[in-house]
Amino acid sequence: MAPPKDYDSIPAFHKKLLESKRILAVCGAGLSAASGLPTFRGAGGLWRNHNATDLATPTAFEEDPGLVWLFYAYRRHMALKVKPNPGHYALAALAEKNPDFLCLSQNVDNLHVRANHPPSQLRLLHGSLFDIKCSNTPQCNYLEKNNTADPFCPALAAASEDVSDPTKTLPLLDPAHPLPKIDPEELPKCPKCKTGLQRPGVVWFYENLDEDMLDGIEEWIEQDVVDMVLVVGTSSVVYPAAGYAERARTKGKTSVVTVNLEIDDEVKSKMRKGDFAFEGDAAVLLPELLRPVIGRVED
Repeated sequence: MAPPKDYDSIPAFHKKLLESKRILAVCGAGLSAASGLPTFRGAGGLWRNHNATDLATPTAFEEDPGLVWLFYAYRRHMALKVKPNPGHYALAALAEKNPDFLCLSQNVDNLHVRANHPPSQLRLLHGSLFDIKCSNTPQCNYLEKNNTADPFCPALAAASEDVSDPTKTLPLLDPAHPLPKIDPEELPKCPKCKTGLQRPGVVWFYENLDEDMLDGIEEWIEQDVVDMVLVVGTSSVVYPAAGYAERARTKGKTSVVTVNLEIDDEVKSKMRKGDFAFEGDAAVLLPELLRPVIGRVED
């Protein structure tokens, strides 16, 4: 099926935007990549010859918490080195202007938070690198929000190092450079239960997303017609973005708008009348697309 006429027309999109009240956004790794962050997503996402997805499991943490913490401490350090991009600020500005806008983000880097996105209009689906919880879940519910210590603890200092010579490889990232094994006793224990280790407050593979958060999202979608779904930095045919886009779609009334570095034929073939797709950097496109509502973005 051919995409709708004017599917990439900014003036046509602006007309629909100004007519839209309830707007949902689903953001993926492409929005963070625009700030310069590596995504470690998908096949080939390696860190020291480890498949990054293999490190993101409760079993991996149980078997070698030091290795898993080094990976996440490095990601924390990298996230702290970059800044929110104009795409983050555009979404935050839209939230300020429109109380009926809700942003769902799969990103764990805290860049939405640092762009001052109103917390009541932001749901971090996969948690945050900067939240710390106890490994003894669900028995222990310890949670510390917005811990930006870098390094997180002395044993993880190697993850916070930088190289001044861009031609050199950081020893932490060089698979040929052996890493000393970190004794679990060197990692902080939970201050509440005193037995579990502190761990990153992200949702790992084989863990469930927060049920209360998911129920709240469903309630928001069901309240009324969703006029527009913005799918940013991910594909509108890949879950969970696809699920929320279709869940929020009301026949003939909802525009699904994909903003991604690449708009492939599959996305175009599944577009319906009133949908839009814009190919390019979300950090560049979002401020332009949302300008009729938010004005010019100041980062």
